[in-house]
Amino acid sequence: MASRERRRAERRKRMERMSERSEEKNEAVRRELRPLPEGERPGAVTVAAVVAIVLAVVLTVSAVLAAAGVELNDGETPRAFPIAAFAAALWLMAYGLWRARYWAVLGFQMLLVLVLLASGLGLVQVETVLQAAGTLVLLAGSGILFYFMIRALARIQMPERPGS
Repeated sequence: MASRERRRAERRKRMERMSERSEEKNEAVRRELRPLPEGERPGAVTVAAVVAIVLAVVLTVSAVLAAAGVELNDGETPRAFPIAAFAAALWLMAYGLWRARYWAVLGFQMLLVLVLLASGLGLVQVETVLQAAGTLVLLAGSGILFYFMIRALARIQMPERPGS
């Protein structure tokens, strides 16, 4: 019984040392991080803004075609309102990304996480090599963009709350 408690104490001490080292590394990164000057935009945020604009254009065209009654290959006509609503959200997000706003970068990262999850799960049901390659490219691209947007988000800094 005493040996179990001794092992727990040793494990607890190891965890505390690891936590201290990790916090020291985090503090060193925080010290070297400089807030983003007004009007400057990190490269990852610029890439995200361009991606958001391209997606918004595609969805806007799709909404117009759906409203015009164009049928899909299976003979169904998609509803225009949900597509237009998502296109409007992407246009707003693209504007915020272009202006390097915290909320837009955070929202786009959330969208990237959803794409990562969907493409990761999509790998399970691929039927051709081309589908697998496309899904892997989508997975890698969104993962890389997400990774580089983390530091950009830290540099943008969350704005102060009113009254704080």
